[in-house]
Amino acid sequence: MIKARPDSGSAQADLAAASRVLELEAQAIHALSASLDASFVAAVEALLGVSGRVVVSGMGKSGHVARKIAATLASTGTPAQFVHPGEASHGDLGMIGRSDAVLALSFSGETEELADLIAYAARFKIPLIGMTGKANSTLAQAATVALLLPPFTEACPLGLAPTTSTTAMLALGDALAVALLERRGFTSADFQVLHPGGKLGKRLLRVSDLMHAGADLPLCKPGTPMSEALVEMTAKRLGCVVVVDEAGHALGIVTDGDLRRHMADDLPRQPAQALMTRNPRSIRPQALAAEAMALMNEGSPITSLLVIEDGRLAGILHIHDCLRAGVA
Repeated sequence: MIKARPDSGSAQADLAAASRVLELEAQAIHALSASLDASFVAAVEALLGVSGRVVVSGMGKSGHVARKIAATLASTGTPAQFVHPGEASHGDLGMIGRSDAVLALSFSGETEELADLIAYAARFKIPLIGMTGKANSTLAQAATVALLLPPFTEACPLGLAPTTSTTAMLALGDALAVALLERRGFTSADFQVLHPGGKLGKRLLRVSDLMHAGADLPLCKPGTPMSEALVEMTAKRLGCVVVVDEAGHALGIVTDGDLRRHMADDLPRQPAQALMTRNPRSIRPQALAAEAMALMNEGSPITSLLVIEDGRLAGILHIHDCLRAGVA
């Protein structure tokens, strides 16, 4: 059912409310950025120093933010998991090991459900990073490192619903994750390992993940008669045969198109080197598959790309390999 359009006064009020919320939250993040100090560095050092996981916890809206922070940490090279503080008091403290660290979120710093988790961390000398807006709170005082949020106004006009505070916590969690990522030297290749599915995984596939190699490669020597080269070409089903020397260097490639262009009665007796295309397009194994697709479509499109490593043929990438993997 189509609802009636709001009058212009209501529309203006809605836009004004939205603008006010975004301005307040943007100001909070700017203030947070300006407030960063040695405590942030100490938190990064503490999290880098653990051999186990970062256990992230929080209650209510802070708990939702904590789940997202745990997911971001885990996907960027810092093993992490979320533990609900209420469940922690009923057995889930067993999920926290002595080689772990705890990142606890509470803007007030007085969330009752965190009490058992804080006590557990203290008892077993587990590093506790507290993210809070109150320097004198229980959480800040108990924390190994306290990450203090600067004072700001909640975007909720009642000043009750966590809005600006949760946005700031989320941003600070992202800052921690990225700082840890950079300190660990986490690369796009590492990212791909942790993100094999979806668009991100497809964008980060490497040529080496998709190429044909070893016994699957159609090869022949320069003087091989095309009658024999055709047998190899047909058997390997890649629509080409690569002409290589004794050292494994690719001298050229004979494709289906080359056969059509050189069609003659004596074609079976011709040596492969007479038909081959010299200096065929090539790519390195570590290149992204998306880069290979762009290279194959450059100028006159081709369907096969030689993969060269240290001057030698390492594989062949066919356009169908990329399409099957969802690379476009």
